[in-house]
This record gives sequence, C-alpha cells and structure tokens, in this order.
Amino acid sequence: MAANGTQRGSGTVPPQAGANGSQAKNNTKHFGFSPTFGLNVNVQANGRGSGGTPAAGAAGAAGGQGAGQSLLPAPEFASPAQVRNYCNSVRAAMSMMAFELAMGAEIMKATLAQVPDPEGRVGGSRVRAWKVSRKLSKSADAALDAAKNAAATYAAFQREYEEEINRVRHRARRPQAQRMNWDQQ
Repeated sequence: MAANGTQRGSGTVPPQAGANGSQAKNNTKHFGFSPTFGLNVNVQANGRGSGGTPAAGAAGAAGGQGAGQSLLPAPEFASPAQVRNYCNSVRAAMSMMAFELAMGAEIMKATLAQVPDPEGRVGGSRVRAWKVSRKLSKSADAALDAAKNAAATYAAFQREYEEEINRVRHRARRPQAQRMNWDQQ
C-alpha cells in the first residue's frame, strides 16, 4: 500500500468522501466504526445424550443439522427425568442466550450512538442507535420468554401427569429389608 492510499500494481483507489452514499465533507472528522460483537455459547461436548446414554451421533443429537452439535439434549421423553432434563436444558440455554442478546443490544446501542448524525440533529445518533438495537433487545426478551415457558412446560407436565408419576415413584421404591426379630425363637 503506497502512502497516498493506492495499492501498487493493482490500480485500485479507496473510496473517497461521498462514495457509497456517504455525504461526509472534507473538513468533517471521521470516526472509526468497527464494533466487535461476540456470542459465547457453552456446550458440553462429551458425546452423551440425555440420561447418560451415548448419543446417536452429532447429526442425530442436533436434529439433523449436520456435523454441528445441538445446545440441547436429544428430545427423548421416556421418563419424567428426561422431561425434566430437557426442560431444564432449554431454560438454561435460553437464559444464557437472553443475557448474551441483551448485552449485545446494549453494546450495539452504545457503539452506534458514537456515529455522528448525518443531518446534525441533536440526539439524532442516539435515536438511530436505539432504532437499530431495539430489534436485538426484542430478541433478548423473546429468549427470556422461551426460558420461562420451558420452566412452565415442566410444571404443566408435573400437574397433568401427577398420578402416573406417583404410581411409578411408588413402584420404584426399594422393598424394605426384613428386620431380624430377636424375640422369635
């Protein structure tokens, strides 16, 4: 790259002020705009499905999504424990996602508010930043609602299938060991 902004040998010239729809004047300060956003998702990649059984492969556990892994256990609902584990996993994943999305929305709003308003309106840059980041904030609210609904799903399961759950619990109890009676001869 040469000192005047042109690349040697390629003949390309970087865009000047006014190119690509910008209306910047030559005497205007130019602020750099290069936000960095990150999304952290913690996945336990131990190769096991729900209930400690080996998963049928990453594609099966991910619902056919190819080689990627799913954030949730396989949707197997053969026991109350599997229903509880699935609902808890959904709740935990969505709670974490809601937090990440809310943080991303705030970072986006703060970053975009630094870009000057092209018309020079007072507070115009903040309004524009809010308009853009509110959709991400709505995504965070939706993820939080998904977490609440996952918890409500397990509560509804317990309420609707209480009789069957209690029947299985009663049958699953270990028989009491016979006590030695010292009075008998």
